[in-house]
Amino acid sequence: MTQITPEIVAEHGLSPEEYDRVLHAMGREPNLTELGIFSVMWSEHCSYKSSRIHLKKLPTEGPQVICGPGENAGVIDIGDGQAAIFKMESHNHPSYIEPYQGAATGVGGILRDVFTMGARPIANLNALRFGRPDHPKMRHLIAGVVHGIGGYGNCVGVPTVGGEVNFHPAYDGNILVNAMTVGVADQDKIFYSAASGVGNSIVYVGSKTGRDGIHGATMASADFGEDSEEKRPTVQVGDPFTEKLLIEACLELMASDAIVAIQDMGAAGLTSSSVEMASKGGVGIELIMDDVPQRETGMTPYEMMLSESQERMLMVLKPGREDFAQAIFRKWELDFAVIGHVTDTGRMVLKWKGDVVADIPLAPLADEAPLYDRPHVPTPKRAPLTDLPETTDVAADLLKLMASPDIASRRWIWEQYDHMVGGDTVQRPGGDAAVVRVHGTQKGLAMTTDCTPRYCFADPVEGGKQAIAEAYRNLSAVGATPLAVTNCLNFANPQRPEIMGQIVGCLEGMSEACRTLDFPIVSGNVSLYNESKATGGGSAILPTPAIGGVGLLKDWSKSCTIGFKGTGDIIIALGERSGHLGQSIWLRELHGREEGPPPPVDLMMERRLGVFVRKAICGGAITACHDVSDGGLAVTLAEMALASGIGAIIDQPQPFGIAGSFFGEDQGLYVVTVADEALADFLVAADNAGLAADPIGRTIASRLIFELEDGDYCVTIDDLRAAHEGFFPALMGAPA
Repeated sequence: MTQITPEIVAEHGLSPEEYDRVLHAMGREPNLTELGIFSVMWSEHCSYKSSRIHLKKLPTEGPQVICGPGENAGVIDIGDGQAAIFKMESHNHPSYIEPYQGAATGVGGILRDVFTMGARPIANLNALRFGRPDHPKMRHLIAGVVHGIGGYGNCVGVPTVGGEVNFHPAYDGNILVNAMTVGVADQDKIFYSAASGVGNSIVYVGSKTGRDGIHGATMASADFGEDSEEKRPTVQVGDPFTEKLLIEACLELMASDAIVAIQDMGAAGLTSSSVEMASKGGVGIELIMDDVPQRETGMTPYEMMLSESQERMLMVLKPGREDFAQAIFRKWELDFAVIGHVTDTGRMVLKWKGDVVADIPLAPLADEAPLYDRPHVPTPKRAPLTDLPETTDVAADLLKLMASPDIASRRWIWEQYDHMVGGDTVQRPGGDAAVVRVHGTQKGLAMTTDCTPRYCFADPVEGGKQAIAEAYRNLSAVGATPLAVTNCLNFANPQRPEIMGQIVGCLEGMSEACRTLDFPIVSGNVSLYNESKATGGGSAILPTPAIGGVGLLKDWSKSCTIGFKGTGDIIIALGERSGHLGQSIWLRELHGREEGPPPPVDLMMERRLGVFVRKAICGGAITACHDVSDGGLAVTLAEMALASGIGAIIDQPQPFGIAGSFFGEDQGLYVVTVADEALADFLVAADNAGLAADPIGRTIASRLIFELEDGDYCVTIDDLRAAHEGFFPALMGAPA
């Protein structure tokens, strides 16, 4: 038997104080298997020990919420007895170490979170953050991550319909890969994870257990040192074809009455799935490790419990339904094994070769895991910008922005994803939100991922508000009623008070926005210790609370798109403008300054605007709609022109100087088009709603023209497209 030394405890990521808690909980010294189980269940990745106390502040309820945080995914009512089930999760550290498999298994894991609950997945999205494009490792990382997402999603037959990509030196040594899945289920066929029924069989299904991914949860709960390459064995290996079989087998069994509880084996594998099922049900669990399907010889209970091999599920079945379930999984050529049963002991007992090799009380593993209120200091407020630069050529500046990494077309990425498989994708990548039809109905689900990390870094509270508000805007811009949020909270080391301050600030802003917008958070993930000490890597990532928003269209055919629809339409800036240039892409890319406060967010105005925009879209008053975000009004206009091939002339005086008016990133601002004959009615309706609506120009053929007091500036659609489409092919053109 391995002697438990302080060095072994430290290798398992437990502090001396936490090990003392283990000794107290056990009443004795643990063996290596028991220590391993404590280490993964008490890891940041599984226990949220630094964030749980603050996550409780988030609003999680509403009339549309069927199931909030605490299950595999969130569940919301979408009418007609149907539910949308969705979640976002991180696979950051694995994707930096082994980008293809890290990203691929991130997709596989989030798919399992959704179909575990009885939903058929209908869409995938992702939120990616990379370092400097010219960093020596970045092309390799980008290529691997994109190929991994496409390779898994395309093979499993779920369309990848949206997402976002940012670049910043803060991600040089620690990229972020956040994956989101949305599924649809009948409300009377939703499955939960709480085990029950003493004596009921515990069943393992899917792929065999191997040695890949051992200590994956622990690795994901530590920052990177110089040894990231040595951690490659902690990255899981995915098989999307097996996942497809697993989806179909699980959904077939779910059509029966055989399942009591079901849980996917994600982070910490068999350990977390069995502990969570038993603790949620208030029962005990006994597992016979000899019966766990294994693909490698000589595996120990320690390895089996900590393996994160992919495409595996754990179930509790009703008595006598084992043979029925086994026949289904055998038909789909998947492993099926009864590996234990539910007990009334409140303990996890593992047996191997006739001996008890682990006997742990469940409460300390789950509900009584460590909980820290870590010291935190607020992020200092940024001083207002002084000596603001001005642009001398709005067209030239626009071309430079359209070619910049954060704004350039992502076509090179999304063309590698099958975004049409299933035949229900209504709006493809490239707009404000993706729209996917609920199969066999007129309903559409809109979905988006959003976050502006540079805002969160400059002011976590305002940045947290803005992340929620932008998701709300993007859903509203396609005509969807925003219903609920999932999130993936990516931060650096919470033991640093300034980082903990970012976490607390972002959650404060998110919470305020969710409450004001009636946009509750129903699921999510926390990923901490995203920083690197490796040579050439930055220290800490920017605070990145990625938001996944889901909304509902009662009639998908009425969804609005960003492209201009014809010449002669009137272009309107809808919402208050102030020409805010602090933390703007224009200031950073054109002048090398990451300065000033981020733009403020007026949440009540966001709400009023969203209601108005959705009503106008539903009534047919708006012909095109796009929210203003990175790059400001000029970039918004350029993206609308590129989506349609139709240009615009902007011929009204601009009140905030050329730079502020065209490149300021004011929040709560939409650009909409209306037919000339509908303009008067639209302006009256906006005025009655107390909203600013400024006609700024009209659509024309093939050019974008800015008529300004000091002269006219013009850029052709062809030149815009060349600038916009050039970045990724140039970066990735040679073999990575």
